[in-house]
Amino acid sequence: MRTAPPYAITPPIVDLLTQIGEAIGRAEAVAQPMSLRMRRINRIRAIQGSLAIEGNTLSQDEISTLLDGKPVVAPLREVQEARNAIQVYDQFPQWNPASENDLLTAHRMLMTALLDAPGQYRRRGVGVFGGGKVQHIAPPAHLVPGLMSNLLAWLDSADEHPLIASSVFHYEFEFIHPFEDGNGRMGRLWQTLILTRWKSLFADVPVESLVYARQSAYYEAIRESSSKGESTPFIVYMLEAILEAVLATPQESHQETPQVERLLSVMEGEMSRQQIQLALGLSDRKSFRQRYLWPALDAGLVEMTHPDAPTARNQKYRLTARGRAAAGLITKK
Repeated sequence: MRTAPPYAITPPIVDLLTQIGEAIGRAEAVAQPMSLRMRRINRIRAIQGSLAIEGNTLSQDEISTLLDGKPVVAPLREVQEARNAIQVYDQFPQWNPASENDLLTAHRMLMTALLDAPGQYRRRGVGVFGGGKVQHIAPPAHLVPGLMSNLLAWLDSADEHPLIASSVFHYEFEFIHPFEDGNGRMGRLWQTLILTRWKSLFADVPVESLVYARQSAYYEAIRESSSKGESTPFIVYMLEAILEAVLATPQESHQETPQVERLLSVMEGEMSRQQIQLALGLSDRKSFRQRYLWPALDAGLVEMTHPDAPTARNQKYRLTARGRAAAGLITKK
């Protein structure tokens, strides 16, 4: 029989649940379907944040380059970590958070060429070190399969709010430390997966980047929870990070700026960046991208002819159906 992990619902947790619910409601009320470019930006932020917590030094620009299938000059292990993470985040929407097989598959993909036996539970004892001392001694290896089976069974039938359930799972996963390496990355990935099953909005909310920004507090929340024998402090920490991430994630609005309206008014068929700039009479490429092109892409008014290769030399842009409708309204003003 499954055993429920210990934790308590405190007034700060209830308050955070309310704030997150309100933030999600506001985001859903004003948001358009997120553009490919904004999805890409948030995915890069999530990957870079989660890897950086584990000491990976690749920048967001370098991860963006790898996402385009281009090489970067960096330590081979860090490049492999990033490539693995890119593949995992591309695949994770198809996984079931309560499936042990999916969990092991994700770990195998995440740690390919980084461990001798990726996708398998550890077979020896491990400890978590930091600040020159042991921070946590994980349960003995022979207990891991049973502990993970119980945790996944609890998750599968839990009646808890997904914000609570995902945070409890994350903490318990880190406490068990089921793998020889990659536990932090997997815990953060799986919490995002659980949240995305609840609200699809979380597929594009880079919670990992906010955890990275508050990294020392992340480990302190884990230590405090372990000391108390319950995940309550960690739940508070994660809910604060989730709230901040939801509030900080840009949403697509219904309002077009004067610059975007000007761009829509000159678009005809498929046009290159240079052609659009010429039609607008603009010479500053950076200003054009930031004030005209990117906002139009983010709002779903303009689309790329080659969305899978944003930096392609033959890249062109055209109005979407919504963009054509907006352009028609502009001409009538």
